[in-house]
This record gives sequence, C-alpha cells and structure tokens, in this order.
Amino acid sequence: MIKKSIKIFLVLLFLGLFVKGSSFVFGQTAEQIDEEIRILNNQIEGQRKQLETVQNRQKEYAALIKQKEQEKDTLQNQLEILDSRFKQSELEIEEVKLEISKNDLEIRKTAIDIDNNSEKIEKEKRHISDLLKLIYKQNKTTPIEIILLNDSLTDFINQVKYLENTNEEISDSLELLKDAKDQLEKQEVILKEKEDKLAELRKELDKKQMILEGELEDKAFLLTETNQSEQEYRNLLDLAKKEQEKAANEIVSLEKSVREKLAQRPEKDINEFNDSGFIWPVAKNVITTTFHDPDYPFKRSIGEHSGVDIRASQGSTLYAAASGYVARVKFDGSTAYAYIMIIHGDGLSTVYGHVSGVIVKEDEYVVQGQTIGKSGGSPRTVGSGAFSTGPHLHFEIRKDGMPVNPLNYLP
Repeated sequence: MIKKSIKIFLVLLFLGLFVKGSSFVFGQTAEQIDEEIRILNNQIEGQRKQLETVQNRQKEYAALIKQKEQEKDTLQNQLEILDSRFKQSELEIEEVKLEISKNDLEIRKTAIDIDNNSEKIEKEKRHISDLLKLIYKQNKTTPIEIILLNDSLTDFINQVKYLENTNEEISDSLELLKDAKDQLEKQEVILKEKEDKLAELRKELDKKQMILEGELEDKAFLLTETNQSEQEYRNLLDLAKKEQEKAANEIVSLEKSVREKLAQRPEKDINEFNDSGFIWPVAKNVITTTFHDPDYPFKRSIGEHSGVDIRASQGSTLYAAASGYVARVKFDGSTAYAYIMIIHGDGLSTVYGHVSGVIVKEDEYVVQGQTIGKSGGSPRTVGSGAFSTGPHLHFEIRKDGMPVNPLNYLP
C-alpha cells in the first residue's frame, strides 16, 4: 500500500499539479458563472446578427457600384460611385468594430471557462491530497494494530475494502484532474488565438479608416478640380490619361535601350539581381490602391492601376527598393507627373511616381536602401500630376518592361 501511495504521489508530481498553484481567484458560485456565460453567449449571438445585417447592406452598395460602373462615365455618376464607396467603407469599418466587440466577448467567455477549469483542478487537488493523507495515516498502522483496533473481523475486512476503494477513488480523481488540465491547456491556446485575432482586427480597423480618408480625398479633389463642371471633368480625365500613357510608353522604351547600353559595361553585372530581395521604398504602410485594383475609381477613364499606392505623408523619404542604375528622372519642378525609374538585374525595374523631390540623376548607380528623393501626391503640388487626390507613393515593379504585382516581391 505504501508503494501505491508513492506511485500516486509521483504521478501528481509528473502532472505538475503540486508544483504550480492556480493564479485565479474563485469568488463566484457555479450558478453565477453559468449565468455570466449565458449572458455572454446572448451578447455574442446579438453581435453575430448585427454583423449579418451590416454584410447584407454592404452587398447592396456593391451591387449599386457595379450598376453605376456600367453606366456612362460622367462627373455625376463618378461622384455617386464615390459616395457609394464611402458608405461601403463606413459599413466595413462598422463590421470590423462589431468583429472586435464580438471577439472581445469571446475572450471574456474563454477567460471564464479557464477560471472554471482552474477551480475544478484546485478542488480535485485538495480532494486527492485528503485521500493521500488518509492512506498515509493507515500505512503507519501495522496489520496486527488494525486487527486489535477493530472489534471484529468484519470491521477489519470493511476497513481494508475502504482503503482499496480509496485507492480507486484516487485513480479516478487523477483521471479527472488530467482531463481538466488538458482542457485548461486547450482553452489557453484558444485564448491566445483570440487575443492575436483581436490585435489583427485593430490593425484592419486602422487600415480601413485610412482608406475611408482616401475616398473622402477623391471626392473633395473632383469637386475642387472640376467645380462640378462636366466639361472640366472631361478635360481633367483627358490630361490624366495623356500623362499616364506618355509615362508608360517612355518606361517601356527606356527599359530596352538602357539595358542594351548597360550590357556593354564590364564594371557591374546588370543582368543579375544583386540583392536578396526588394525592400519597401517608404516605411511600410497601408496600401490604398492595389495592383489592377477592381475598385480603382478611375479605371474606366484612365486604365488599369499599374502598381500599388502606398500611404505616405507629403515629403516622406524615398529609398531605392533594390540596387541598380537610374534610367529616368522625370522631374522639372512643376506640377506635371514626376517619377524615378531604376533598372535592376533579372529583367526587373522599379518606378516611383508622384515624387516631390529628387536627389539622384540619370545613369547613376544606387544601392538598395539609398535615399533617392521625396514622396508627394498632394493635389496641385510639385510632381503630383493631373489626377493625384492625396499624398502617397505610386510604386511599380516591372518584369521585362511589363507591370507585375509589387506585393508578390515586397517582404
């Protein structure tokens, strides 16, 4: 019997249940805990229903935007599309806020479950401890003493059976204890996952709020630049389209001619990419417009979006995303569209658009991370071009002269 007690005690040590006590405070009754969980479940269900309502409203605005995009491209129609996008973005923000609230409630519910399981563990530990004390006490008594202490053989047999039942009870309690400990560990993993999700949702909220600001800038830009005149709107679109086409044709033409000249230089092998990968040309920030963005508001008028727009304050420092030769610096200090183009190895090149300042010159070799200029994009500022609605960097990566998705290359 002593060996059995020692074995049980060693199992408890292995489980780590005597080494580390619970850090939770148990002041609630089982009924109070059940009631709190019931209330939280009702609140979570309420948040879920609100989310469904918001998502259905988002679908309505998406359908409206799609319908408007099929209609004639007029100033009024474009303003209505921007209004619908704005309302859609507001709903997306509301959706994320509801997700945050729902996730927060789920975290609270999981924390209660953890407290509840921890209390069960503490209760079983105390129960097993009491049983072990009883066995230890009986082990100090010899069989002859047990016989003498009992009035009859029947009493002696009953006490032996009682001790056997106690051993079985300890074994059962150990199983319950192990199950509770396993459940506790799973709940702690769930809690960590929910906390990580909450942090991601908060980042998503910040991103959507920045996108909303960009949509407000788009509308304000159109109203200011066109003075609500349809003819002014047409003139602005024509100017922007010509700027974009000129820049695109120039980049494609330069790509081939510059590479041919560089191939004749022995000092640096331009045919090989010399870095481990690209870096962000400005501090990593929200992407307000993606590559070939289906929601790009001026896609019908100007064409596909050939890069990504990275949110950046006016005058932010620009860095070379990779080492290479400066093929083109299009910058004259006016409000005309300004950009820098750098040629890299493996048929790759980068373009930095709406620049407000330049500190490199054509035919110069730059290393990755070197400062090359300043970002811009605020309407009617140096280098912004005809159709930039707010401060940002338009960034392109090209492969053999053709635009590719920069997010497939950036870390």
